[in-house]
Amino acid sequence: MTAPLTPHDPEPDAAPELPVDEDLTRVRAEETVAELRQASVVTVAVAVCGVLLGLLWVWLAPRVPLISDGKAVYLKNTEGEQAIGADGWFAFLGLFLGALSAVAVFLWRRAGGIALVLGLAAGSLLASVVGWRLGVWLGPTSDVVAHAKAVGKNVVFDAPLKLGAKGMLLAWPLAAMATHLGLTALFTPRDPEPPLPLPLP
Repeated sequence: MTAPLTPHDPEPDAAPELPVDEDLTRVRAEETVAELRQASVVTVAVAVCGVLLGLLWVWLAPRVPLISDGKAVYLKNTEGEQAIGADGWFAFLGLFLGALSAVAVFLWRRAGGIALVLGLAAGSLLASVVGWRLGVWLGPTSDVVAHAKAVGKNVVFDAPLKLGAKGMLLAWPLAAMATHLGLTALFTPRDPEPPLPLPLP
């Protein structure tokens, strides 16, 4: 039989404190770094695809014909819709490439997180800017006066390629976000719902 504790007996040892789960913290940090690295790769890869947008835009966008009488430069066809067509082609190509890039990112990383989505959005916006500036640079010269003098009087030449509605730059990002969201909702397995509480007897 164990004797009761007396005031002079030592107290039993207190329960040891639980150690901090350093392994779990390290794993979470490594996962975060991996997600940021993947997001950076997506941003750069999608932004580089803006070169394709610029090349296709220069190739497919209709030209705006100009003509000079030696004193001033005029639109050859004042009722032409070529300028609107250039904006429309840019938007169409942005929507198509945005959806295509979202599909590629989803197939590469089905379990992507918020960092991957932000990387896709940033890369899409950069791709639109790259495609716009490249298309303007590869298109007809922006120095209309010099171009008119070079071709001569009463000779039709192409106006510079311009993006009249700058809102078209959002076509790629919006298409990419909508497509990626739809694919995630359709094909990503959902978390299991918690069981319903049992009724009280």
